[in-house]
Amino acid sequence: MTDTALTPTAPDEDCSPQVPPVSLALDQEVAATLAGTLKALADPLRLRMLSAISSDPRGESCVCDLAELADVSQPTVSHHLKVLRTVGLLDSERRGTWVWYRIAAGKKAAASALLEGFAPAAVAPGVAPETAAFADLEGMDEHIGNLAAELADATPDLPRETVTGIVRDSYTALARSAKITRHLVPLTERFARQRLADLARDRATAAPQVLFVCVANAGRSQLAAALTRSLSGGRVVARCAGSTPAAGIHPHVRDLVAEIDRDAADAAFPKPLTDDAIRAADVVVTMGCGDTCPVVPGVRYEDWAVGDPALASPEGVAAIRDDIAARVRRLLTSLSTH
Repeated sequence: MTDTALTPTAPDEDCSPQVPPVSLALDQEVAATLAGTLKALADPLRLRMLSAISSDPRGESCVCDLAELADVSQPTVSHHLKVLRTVGLLDSERRGTWVWYRIAAGKKAAASALLEGFAPAAVAPGVAPETAAFADLEGMDEHIGNLAAELADATPDLPRETVTGIVRDSYTALARSAKITRHLVPLTERFARQRLADLARDRATAAPQVLFVCVANAGRSQLAAALTRSLSGGRVVARCAGSTPAAGIHPHVRDLVAEIDRDAADAAFPKPLTDDAIRAADVVVTMGCGDTCPVVPGVRYEDWAVGDPALASPEGVAAIRDDIAARVRRLLTSLSTH
């Protein structure tokens, strides 16, 4: 018996990284700071406080409001807020008897990424898009080609290559987050038709159009669009889109939309944000998610700081729905005035 089996083999040269791992890792000081912030957030009440402050339409929250989030003493509430302030997530200001808290300057995008991006994924993890979206796609190119030809025939005012490009781009964008590929062709058709309508829209003669934008297009933007269509009696065109659309609408939100309009709930699906949608809108409303949109002359921009119904309690969902409805009514009044 030889000791060959015990002799370490030479490492596979093909497995060696081109850049040493130490160069790819976080800087030690940065990692320590980040770990401290994550440790501060590792408490359910602190996360709820951060969410409440981030979505407060006033842009800040009073400690008296935050105390209602849990049945704990005032000193306990103040302790949790102090922890978040110590790691730089919150700023505070005393006014008379009460202290007011807001997301620290420069930290809003980070808070939005946590609350709007990571939280929904952690609560309801989905199938990896690259695994689901491109499975069982045999013959899909033919289907998309036939759809492009059909829509090109239906829109003779636009060059066929433009229509074909929009159809294929719409399919690619939706496929990135698709869970069930058999729905891609009808969803691509609906999305492409919407984009073609936006491209051909004449702002001077068309009905008012509002675009609601949030990160996933799976919650508040869908609800706002449904409320706009309902409260306007269909006289205002309501679109919605997401900067990083989810694979599907959150079930809580779909139920809310179904209460407003069953047909709208059945037809609703997350869609990516496009420049054509922004240019076609009279008003673009970002839903307090930290999204930014290209500035187009003639388009009015608003930002609504509202809570996320996908993550709220049943009572919170009702309050968010009523808050959005009130904002929609004010928006419709301003559209009729101008």
